[in-house]
Amino acid sequence: MQNGIHFISGLPRSGTTLLSALLLQNPRFHAGVTTGLFQLLTTVQPLLSARSEFHSFFNDAKRLAISRGLVTGYYDDLHREKLVFDTNRLWTSKMATIAELFPKARVICCVRSVAWILDSIERLLDRNPLEPSRLFNFDATTNVYTRAEMMTSSSPTAFIGGPYSSLREAFYGLHSDRLLLVTFESLTRAPERTLAAIYDFIGEAPFAHDFRNVQFSTEVYDASIGLAGLHRVGSVVEHKPRTTILPPDLFQRHEASEFWKDTARNPHRVKII
Repeated sequence: MQNGIHFISGLPRSGTTLLSALLLQNPRFHAGVTTGLFQLLTTVQPLLSARSEFHSFFNDAKRLAISRGLVTGYYDDLHREKLVFDTNRLWTSKMATIAELFPKARVICCVRSVAWILDSIERLLDRNPLEPSRLFNFDATTNVYTRAEMMTSSSPTAFIGGPYSSLREAFYGLHSDRLLLVTFESLTRAPERTLAAIYDFIGEAPFAHDFRNVQFSTEVYDASIGLAGLHRVGSVVEHKPRTTILPPDLFQRHEASEFWKDTARNPHRVKII
């Protein structure tokens, strides 16, 4: 990667799309919604392991070259000109792999209370009442409780639970120094200060972003998921206070999910904005 690569990860509905839209304003950067790179890499890795009958033909040097080449090839049309930010909510489960492939890479994690993530999804569903979503296997019989259970389970494929578990793994793991946590509140309330901290963390020169004219569209991608507006961002970066539409017991159950707020539970002093 001639101009470098960093990764955007963290929790859904926590500002990753807004962050990508802002980073795209910088002509030196490339960023976007979730790509297929993580899936490609995790599909190839087992084929280079003892699972394959050709395992004896591979050593660590070849595994490294093939894996790094996969990333470089994926961004062949971009990495010679731009610094790349690849987005996937599960990159936090691959911190050791990232460190091995790209020692200078950093992982920016957008985070938010799980209760408010659930609230955000329910609001989207309310705006799309006629089409079941891929998020719930196109099941039209779910309710707010069953949907919350599906999304917050510990399964790696769970919409919230998978990224949440991976985030905790990275936060307490050996490569936590590569992490920067960006809270949804900081990004929406103080975007200039937040972007300045991100630039400082990745060692890039500052850039004057326009927080009142943000442009980003993924209508076709969102339609394929069956949830229009999933990655829609407003043209102006602002914090909009609101009351939750979740049942009180469900909101309270997930309200205390922000483990990163407790300094006593941050043994590696992970940087948090």
